[in-house]
Parts: sequence; structure tokens; C-alpha cells
Amino acid sequence: MKRDRDEAEEGNEERNKRKMEIVWQTPAHPAQKQDYVFHNGKRHVRPYYFEFVSHVNKRWEGKTIVDLFAQEFRGRSRDYYVSAVKCGRIQVDGENIPVSYIVKRCQKISHFLHRHEPPVMAWDVEVLQNEPDVLTVCKPASVPVHPCGQYRKNTVLGILQAEYGLAPLYPIHRLDRLVSGLLIMAKNPAKADSFRQHIEAGLVQKQYVAKVVGVFLDAEQVVDANIDYNAREGRSTAEVGISNGDTTLKGKAACTKFTRISTNGIHSIVLCEPVTGRTHQIRVHLQCTGHPIANDMLYLSDDVVNRSTLGTTADRAAALSGGSPETSCESHKEEYKYCSEDFSIDPMCTHCPNLAPNGYDGHEEGLWLHCVRYTGPEWVYECPYPDWASLT
Repeated sequence: MKRDRDEAEEGNEERNKRKMEIVWQTPAHPAQKQDYVFHNGKRHVRPYYFEFVSHVNKRWEGKTIVDLFAQEFRGRSRDYYVSAVKCGRIQVDGENIPVSYIVKRCQKISHFLHRHEPPVMAWDVEVLQNEPDVLTVCKPASVPVHPCGQYRKNTVLGILQAEYGLAPLYPIHRLDRLVSGLLIMAKNPAKADSFRQHIEAGLVQKQYVAKVVGVFLDAEQVVDANIDYNAREGRSTAEVGISNGDTTLKGKAACTKFTRISTNGIHSIVLCEPVTGRTHQIRVHLQCTGHPIANDMLYLSDDVVNRSTLGTTADRAAALSGGSPETSCESHKEEYKYCSEDFSIDPMCTHCPNLAPNGYDGHEEGLWLHCVRYTGPEWVYECPYPDWASLT
């Protein structure tokens, strides 16, 4: 009887071990269809275990492991980092260390955590042309092109791999996360290099459409104003004028051509042709004309709380501080009822039991800025206009 009881207990322990087994995902684990959960018009990613790797730089050197994380990665509390170090979820050079450990230059720091990716809008990534060496798609707003920041699977590349089996792909130009439209990707490094040479030689012309505030002038407008990008705040400013002995323009030279397509007296649809490619160039240059993009909270108003203050993205900080009730995250909070079939709760995770990470459970609207055409030597790729580009 005792033997049977002991064997039963051993069996239960083994089953519990299998149930709690953690599978750490790496970039070698491609996105799969079953990784996504669709809820209230959003595409979520089932949380997964992931190892974040960084190396100690000059600024970090000499700090304790807990101070480093508490000061540099403020998304979690100091108490969390103390617990993570004690249980081995934060390691240095693959070894467990005490909370008082002082890091040294170039050491490898690993942070093993339950990763919750921010949601994106649930729109499809529409394939436009699928050629032997080139793939073009219509990128939906809110979806980043490639892994960056907190996004890995909720990206154009991740979705294309999961839903179409298309990989590897090499994007030949960049679209901001909130911008929609034409995205061109090479299917091999040789084709990607060919596109790169065309771009660097100035042989590629780009066209976007934007929905802006007010009645845009009928004649073509050219904005030639330097762009100064503040990486800390995620926001650009335009500098008009010339450098002289007293003043020096900090920004990079930038030029954009604008042509009105249509207007209804309240908004205008404008064709935008950037000659250069600076961060937020079209958005800032439209602001210079007095006709900013009609739903661009970051550049509609100068009264925007810094993202470093809010600890969030620049566009989200703008929406939270200056948005109307229709665009504010607070007015669109969605309820998510945890389902054990969606994912397993991690007892140390600061985001569980929510599906989305903290701070990313609100509504986020895409910009009314859409890439429609890229032209190069003997090649042209186009994308249909979005629904908002019709003012009738």
C-alpha cells in the first residue's frame, strides 16, 4: 500500500515538473499562427519566455546588478529585480549572482522573463506582389516592420512568416509603426543590395498621401527645413533659416514637396514627395505649412508631455496629454477576461494575468499617412489608397 502511495506521489511530482517546464524562446523560434490571439479588434501575442541579452557599457560599469536594472529599466519595480536576481532570472555571464554583485565592463547580462508584447490592430498584412526576388505588401498602421523594442512577433516580418511562411525577407525601406502603406522587401541579400545602391545613388522617388487639417494651397509647396530629431523624446523639430556666425542649425537638411489632391473645406488630401528621408520628416514639414496631419497628436499641438516623463512612446505620450476623448487611450480601455487556454500565468510576471503588457491596453489609432508609390530605375511598386483618403 505504501509503495503504491509513494509511486503515485512520484508520478504527481513528475507531472507537475512537466507542467511547469519553461521553454525559453529565442530568435531561432519563428512566429507561428497559434501564437496570436485576436480580441476586440487587436492582434495580441500569447506571452512567452524569452532571454533578453545586453552587455555592460561604460555607464553601467561599477553599479550593482539591482541598481543597474532599477535605474535603466524602469518598467518593473526594484523589488521585482531583487527577486529576479535571487531566483536566477537575472544572470551575469551565465551564472547566478548575489543582489550586491557589481558589474564589470563588457559582461553579458541575461534577463529571463515572461514576455508580453504590445497589441497591434488586427488588420491583415495584405500581399500585393509576390515576385521571385521581391515581395510587396500593404503594411497596416500600428504594426512595426521588424523586431524592435517590445515587439518581436507582432511585426510585419513575424506575421508574414507565421501566416504565409515567407522568410527570410529584407525590408529595403522603413515605415514608422503608425504609418501604413507600401512596404518593399527583397527575398535575398543580392536583391536587397541592388535596392540599397539605387537608394544611396538618389535614384528612388517616394510618394505618400496624408489627410491634413484645413484647406491646403492649390499650388505645389516645397518645404526646405532642417530636421532636428530628439531621440530621447522621440520627436523632431524643423529649423528654418541659415547658419551664420551667431547661430548654427543642429538638424539635418530635409526637403519635401506637397501637392493638394482634394479638399472638402475641413480637411485636405495631400500628395507628399520626400526628397530626403529624415525621422518624422513629412509630419514635421506638414506642421510647417500650417496643415499638420489631422490625427497626429504629436505634431498637432506644441503642448505635449515629454515621453521621458510618462515613460512611454512619444506618440502615446502625445495622445495621453493632448488627445481628444475620441483619441485618448483612457476612453477606449478594453476588458480582457483571462482564459487559461490563451496562456499560462507566470507567478513572477508583473504583467500577468493581462494579455497585453502594462500600459498597452488602450486604443491606438494609426496616422493618416500612407505610402502609395516607390519608383526606381526600371521598376515601380504601388499600393492602393486607404479609405480615409476619400473626402466624399
